[in-house]
Amino acid sequence: MTEGNFVDYVKVHVSSGNGGKGSAHLHREKYVAKGGPDGGDGGRGGHVIIKGNKNLWTLYHFKFKKHFKAGHGEHGSKNRSTGADGADVYMEVPLGTVVRDTETNKVLFEITEDQEEKIILEGGMGGRGNWHFKSATNQTPRYAQPGIPGQETQITLELKVLADVGLVGFPNAGKSTLLSVVTSAKPKIANYEFTTLKPNLGIVEYRDFRSFVMADIPGIIEGAAEGRGLGHYFLRHIERNAMLLFLIPADSNDISQEYAILLDELRRYNPELLDKDRLVAISKCDMLDEELIAEMRDDMKEDFKDVPYMFISSISQLGIQELKDKLWELLNE
Repeated sequence: MTEGNFVDYVKVHVSSGNGGKGSAHLHREKYVAKGGPDGGDGGRGGHVIIKGNKNLWTLYHFKFKKHFKAGHGEHGSKNRSTGADGADVYMEVPLGTVVRDTETNKVLFEITEDQEEKIILEGGMGGRGNWHFKSATNQTPRYAQPGIPGQETQITLELKVLADVGLVGFPNAGKSTLLSVVTSAKPKIANYEFTTLKPNLGIVEYRDFRSFVMADIPGIIEGAAEGRGLGHYFLRHIERNAMLLFLIPADSNDISQEYAILLDELRRYNPELLDKDRLVAISKCDMLDEELIAEMRDDMKEDFKDVPYMFISSISQLGIQELKDKLWELLNE
């Protein structure tokens, strides 16, 4: 999937259908002089329904269609005939989609299961026909209820990527390169910051035909939790990952400090993110010899005593298989 096709944030206008009018018909038949009221009820207006679809990975299909309108209920008719209900509109979304009210930004609900359905707007009720209103004192009511109008609103759809492993790191840490090596994904790779602007997903093939999904999350910068850069757009994708793989380049000025900043950004955005399993990988280690790696390993023992860490190189394949083994172990504990 190309970067332009990955749509994870759209605003959509939705309208439910009007209820049909009740009928004020009076029964007329040969040899029946005064048949009385027999007006039927109006049909219900169509609902607007959000439906989960596990085969969708993006909100791309909403890119060019942003207005959804359900059908109106038909009017009641004679012989107590009820009007047909308006056609419901189904909006299929990928799993992990959060639905918000655009005006208030309030979260309405979240779709996490395949074929899960939620009504976002209910259609208007149909009006009752005049036969409902007959009584001993009013045997021929010549009025009926009008249908209730439908509703309309604007909603925001946000996709939070569902993956087993989420790659977390500063821009240009080597996340896209790693994803391209361990999966068949082909993310854009270049030697400048923010090459990746949309999450990339890839399937990591493991031993014995087993596999897991890895997501390359766009780089985090200091202040992302407050919305600096595109912080909120990037950080929300980390919430749905089973575990986090922190990638820190070997040529970083201070590996421990960089890791601490990344953790702090996650904590300020959502403290629950720190409850996920974590693994730290020092990338770009093809620039180091064994002696320097051993020295760095000793220096890191104190600061990384609570989290497993390893040294890898996507270019030379150093530690890649060991990384897969460790990720699989953490995912299946």
